[in-house]
Amino acid sequence: MGLWLLLVVSLSACAQSAPAQGKPPSGIQVKDLGGGYVGNTVCRACHPAQWQTFYKNPHFKSIAGASTPALAGCEGCHGPGKNHVEAGGGKTTIPRAFSLMDPRHALDTCLNCHAKDFSRVNIRRSQHTLSNVACNNCHSIHKSPVPKFLLAKQQVELCYGCHPTVRAQFSMPFKHRVNEGFIQCSDCHNPHGTFAATWRSGTRPRMVEQALGNEEACMKCHSDKRGPFQFEHAAVRVEGCETCHIPHGSTNAKLLRRPAVFAVCLECHNGAGSFGRQADGITTQSGSHNMFDPRYQKCTTCHVRIHGSNSDPRFLR
Repeated sequence: MGLWLLLVVSLSACAQSAPAQGKPPSGIQVKDLGGGYVGNTVCRACHPAQWQTFYKNPHFKSIAGASTPALAGCEGCHGPGKNHVEAGGGKTTIPRAFSLMDPRHALDTCLNCHAKDFSRVNIRRSQHTLSNVACNNCHSIHKSPVPKFLLAKQQVELCYGCHPTVRAQFSMPFKHRVNEGFIQCSDCHNPHGTFAATWRSGTRPRMVEQALGNEEACMKCHSDKRGPFQFEHAAVRVEGCETCHIPHGSTNAKLLRRPAVFAVCLECHNGAGSFGRQADGITTQSGSHNMFDPRYQKCTTCHVRIHGSNSDPRFLR
């Protein structure tokens, strides 16, 4: 009996505290600050869950730094809230309800503040935007479960949601250790879009971030392959690492595209034109350098400086 009485009293209290449709919550002073803006205090009355953790949110600094109410806190993103309060809530009464907005308008709203960020200057022509992926598809402003970037999920799970083939590649025997947490997707990719690069300009992977000097993202970790070298391997400098390697994962050692080293090398060094010829004019495929002989099938046994050398044009040392 006591439990039922407590339940009835609780429901009655909730009903009394809930704002009536078409009226602001009782005890809340709605003051028009100009243009229909009412301030964050009014928002806090009906949305306490969002407000309790908002101080941890990077957007919280907009309250202190905004010059006008149009840029401060909740209304800086959602628009003036006077009509929303007077209507007693509802998504359709707020000017910018992100769950109802199309991707283009959601992007435009975020770029009102974030357009100055250099890492996002290419977002309008990024592959994500062209595929109708908006900011709120990846970010959760109010309830982010991660400590950085306000992501809707852990980064790897967020990316796998749209890229299941990449998830499969990271389950290969040889792979970059993304699943183990050693690196993450954004170490190599910029989801907001990237600039054009010099390596594989027409066919390079989309949204791959650049390292220093307009180099591939691989050089951020594999700095020993950077050079400069006196004798450069054209495949590395011009075509890029993906000419020989699969960056996400492979069934072959060293993330190679082919199961045997010589099979990778023969894609270019096959005797066509000047490829396949040594500096002294001797053809690689010869009786003394027979690729059917297992001794010659692992090219890097002799050509140890395959990424570039400062002493030998044939990368022997």
